[in-house]
Amino acid sequence: MRSSRKPGKVGRRAPWLVLSAALVLSPLPALAQGATPNGGVSPDRGSSSEQNGVALMRVIVPDQQAVDRLNDLGVDLAEYTRPVDGGIEVHAVLSPAETKELRSKGFDVRDAISDQQDVTKLRQERERTLRSLAQDGQAADTLTPLRAEWFTSLEGQRFLSIEVKTSAPDATNILTAAWNSGKDTEPGSGGTATMSRFTDAGQYMYHRFTSPLAIDSAPTEATITSSSGGSLTVPVKEWLGKPRKAPGKHYVSDFVDHYMDPTEVYGRINGLARQFPKLAEIVDLPNKTNGYRRNAQAQFGTVPASTFYVTSKAYGSDGGNDIAVALQKADRPSAPLAVSVDGKNVTVTLATDADGAATSTAKQVVDALNADAGTLLSAATYRGDAGSGVVAESAATKLTDGLKAPASVSRKPFQMRALRIGGKRDGSKPGVFLYCQEHAREWVTPLTCVETAERLLRNYRLDPATRKIVNDLDIFVLPSVNPDGAHYSMYDFNMQRRNMTNHCGPTESDPGYRNSWGVDLNRNFSVGSLFDGYSGASSSCRSDVFAGPAELSEPEAKNEVWLTHRFPNIRFAMNTHSYGGYFMWPPGAYKVPGRELLPRVDLGTETFFWAASDHILNSVQSRRGTAIWPGRTGPVPDVLYSAAGNSADEHWYNRGIIGWDFEVGADIWNQATKRFDPVGFQPPFSEGHEEAMEFSSGQIGILEVARAYGSDKTPPRSNLLIDSRQPGSTTFTFTTSEPATVYYTLDGSRPTLKSPKLKAAGVREGPEKLKVDKNTEVKWFTVDIAGNVERHYDPDGDRQNYRHQWVTVKN
Repeated sequence: MRSSRKPGKVGRRAPWLVLSAALVLSPLPALAQGATPNGGVSPDRGSSSEQNGVALMRVIVPDQQAVDRLNDLGVDLAEYTRPVDGGIEVHAVLSPAETKELRSKGFDVRDAISDQQDVTKLRQERERTLRSLAQDGQAADTLTPLRAEWFTSLEGQRFLSIEVKTSAPDATNILTAAWNSGKDTEPGSGGTATMSRFTDAGQYMYHRFTSPLAIDSAPTEATITSSSGGSLTVPVKEWLGKPRKAPGKHYVSDFVDHYMDPTEVYGRINGLARQFPKLAEIVDLPNKTNGYRRNAQAQFGTVPASTFYVTSKAYGSDGGNDIAVALQKADRPSAPLAVSVDGKNVTVTLATDADGAATSTAKQVVDALNADAGTLLSAATYRGDAGSGVVAESAATKLTDGLKAPASVSRKPFQMRALRIGGKRDGSKPGVFLYCQEHAREWVTPLTCVETAERLLRNYRLDPATRKIVNDLDIFVLPSVNPDGAHYSMYDFNMQRRNMTNHCGPTESDPGYRNSWGVDLNRNFSVGSLFDGYSGASSSCRSDVFAGPAELSEPEAKNEVWLTHRFPNIRFAMNTHSYGGYFMWPPGAYKVPGRELLPRVDLGTETFFWAASDHILNSVQSRRGTAIWPGRTGPVPDVLYSAAGNSADEHWYNRGIIGWDFEVGADIWNQATKRFDPVGFQPPFSEGHEEAMEFSSGQIGILEVARAYGSDKTPPRSNLLIDSRQPGSTTFTFTTSEPATVYYTLDGSRPTLKSPKLKAAGVREGPEKLKVDKNTEVKWFTVDIAGNVERHYDPDGDRQNYRHQWVTVKN
């Protein structure tokens, strides 16, 4: 799910980088402090009270030698460097004149990180804070606890995670946490740490630790204090504290021993369907993909003005790879430009002047090829250039699609299939949709789906728990949503995220952009999409989060939607991605500015998500002790980022399917360095294997949750709980015996499904507290996630067996 590569980086500009490399290292006179590269004091960086446009700028250079050149030139560099695709990113303090001069010398100066407008805002914010502190002696802020948990991960190392919200979220307000070292120990005996302020889309969310803190002993209590005077002491609970029951003695697992391409993956599920015909069948999805195929191409020229490229009309595998193009100068003076076609051999005879020199420009050659060889190929100038440069001769060059997969990988449109598993596959059982590898480069995820399918079918005969799951559910396993892109990632460009459909026009379709095409399938759905104004996707056809030309434009996305409509008994879904170790659910997108979320699920459903996470994440942890952090568990935008047009939102908001997202590959604690190390998209197989094993256990946990849902016939129970009584008002809330939605009225009317619902008090908080200012009869009922209604009350009927209680108010 996470995109680690941004569009437009240096690594995607190889054709013109070759031309500018010499410029980057060309000699420049030293830049004295406050001077321009040409000498003299810059008028916009002079000695005045104003800084006149000076900003902290991002600069991309190819190597350390170029960084040294910037230092030698006297450029005001920040103490910051980091590797990026194609080079090194450094930050420099530059005036507009200095920026212009460096760019003229070939340096790739990008956007501003901060400028004087940012400084002005900071100063204004500081002044507001100082004025606020001066008023009324600065009343203490209110701290609201969200979560405080300790847990163990992998080799038994303990960690602490705390989340707290302050009523004074200004950046000058510092929150500090102190915790004890066990029951009846002194506060702070376990350690202290400053908390980080977490904001998203400009909105303050809460304070937390950037990552869980390693601790030596299990705390029972933590005290959080703020520099604004607030203080709060909370109990610290154990996260994922209930170990999962070990599988039966006959249970078998571990059915993957290498990274598999989609051809292998689909071959595996086809084989399972043949081997277990009483328990499984193949469901052919109706929309074939574009296929692992490309049109064949060749590019001619070294300078943009004289560069052009050609693209075969047929795919490379359908004959495009057999086309050859030669450029030769006419053998006489004053000859016209001509194009001849002999079978699949195209010869361009370049025009000459009176002295016999070639005169044909790139634009002229392009027009001639399109006119005279248009049945075989199309031609275009380089990235929209006018093509005024004269074309050079070139020996016959064969076009190629550049694809490197072996012949065992078909170049035809791919037939996607789901493996349907169940003892009774007639739609009468709750359906669960498990799908993997929407993003091509996430090589571990299809192994997870394959492992789960293998476990279900091979353990059915001897393991009673597996038999109950298979008999009581209707399970659909789609092991690779993105087979074309995954083949490309495996054999051509490992960091491919998207499918292989090229929606770019001629200015962005030259061979240098071959790794930049495709649609991000998890941004191509119809709910909360880019086209609806939501954040987290791009309209650029070369962006790694390209949403496509329209919602549901891609066959892969259409197939997911078709499956959920074709089988309306599907009530649960799990979308498995990598990496980072997340467990998430809808909503998954918001609009900016203002962080306008898709509607949050109701409190009862949210509580169900949290309750289910305990069982599911315990299942993950049962393999080798990996704990998914509390801070990486929750609705997508609260723990990761906005993902416009994602599939979980599609299934939830359009079909009511309870959808989760896994990001397999949790960070690994490095005991030597005392920090967490990320694992990446394609870790060594020894690590990828373990990730597949533990998250397959998590998928089994989801199936167990779904089975419990299907067998739940017990109505929830609830109570009204008085929170506080003040003169003139009383606040109260509700408690429930299980995750359930509370419908209530305060006006004496009979409660129905159209009555107000009890909401959450805030993000990652518990239920809201309701306030009344007079004696009020509260009437309510609850409904659990399976649809059971408290006391079997019929909201649409006329019976009065709802719950009711008077809440009194003292005058």
